[in-house]
Amino acid sequence: MGVALLSVVLVLGNVFKEMLDLLINHNVPLETVLGFVAFVLPFSMTFTIPWGFLTAVLLVFGRLSADNEIIALRSNGVSFHRVLLPVLAMALLLVGVCFWINIDVAPRAQYSMLSSLFRIATSNPVSMFQPDEVVDQFPDRRIFVGGRDGDLIKNLVVVELDDHGAASKVVFAKTGTLSTDTENHRLLLRVQDANFEQRDERDPGNVNLIRQGITMKEGVFPMSLQKLLDQKKRRKPLTSHTLRELFEEISKPDCPRRLAYQVEVSKRFSLSLAALSFALIAVPLGITAHRKETSVGFALSLVIAFGYFFLIIIADTFHENPHAMPVLLVWLPNLLFTGFGIWLFTRLTRR
Repeated sequence: MGVALLSVVLVLGNVFKEMLDLLINHNVPLETVLGFVAFVLPFSMTFTIPWGFLTAVLLVFGRLSADNEIIALRSNGVSFHRVLLPVLAMALLLVGVCFWINIDVAPRAQYSMLSSLFRIATSNPVSMFQPDEVVDQFPDRRIFVGGRDGDLIKNLVVVELDDHGAASKVVFAKTGTLSTDTENHRLLLRVQDANFEQRDERDPGNVNLIRQGITMKEGVFPMSLQKLLDQKKRRKPLTSHTLRELFEEISKPDCPRRLAYQVEVSKRFSLSLAALSFALIAVPLGITAHRKETSVGFALSLVIAFGYFFLIIIADTFHENPHAMPVLLVWLPNLLFTGFGIWLFTRLTRR
């Protein structure tokens, strides 16, 4: 229940905020948005599973302590170590689940979101072109749309870019329509009543050599979806690499971001152990809190989880700074919280 609640609060709210524009303004099918949600959920569960486990342990042991069940167990000769044993067993099970999600499931799910963009473009290409917006998803095109009337696009400005990202041609068109060339993985933008200006290929920076006043009654501009996908793949974030892909990058002798990949590997192992660190803290805190109110358990879980994940995020920001030793820094939250939990539990056993 804790995992489900936290997933709704932390993930679905943000996803809905991001997808609302697609639903209302871009006419994206609901199933596509639900697919986005499904792809985001595995990544979020690396946070919500240990956090939900922490909340559950705090609530359970807080209630046991408040109802004097802990005293009853101790009176019957049950030690605190025996009480902790099933919690540690569950924590180790969740560590395995989180590790599997971290190294394989979440990266694959995040990478699958790239194909969602392809489905949006091919199923309803005109949905990508909204009034008073610049479409910049295509690597070799920038398209400004002045207005739309159904599937008819009005007052278009199409800027073609060269290999260096500089404008080589600018097209002004009164109207245009879009169609999908599925066989060649591209969109076809057909423009009417267009005129354009073109820069000189040998000296594109010289504005005096721009050829203006070229007109055409109708023309077709192909826009490669494959280039779009290739660009997204090249810019694949670290979080969308599986563990095997990360090790492959690290093993390359000329890897320019070796440190960042090493930090990502360490972060995934460190995050996977969060449930174990939380278990060692939650049991003694839940017993000493001695409260029936669930609000106390939720407040404690919020403070502990926020502190842990905040330290992880701060450590990850140094992934390109070798002087900060980020590979070791991402392990600091586990060392601190595990040490604190062992200290609390030792104090509890001596009472």
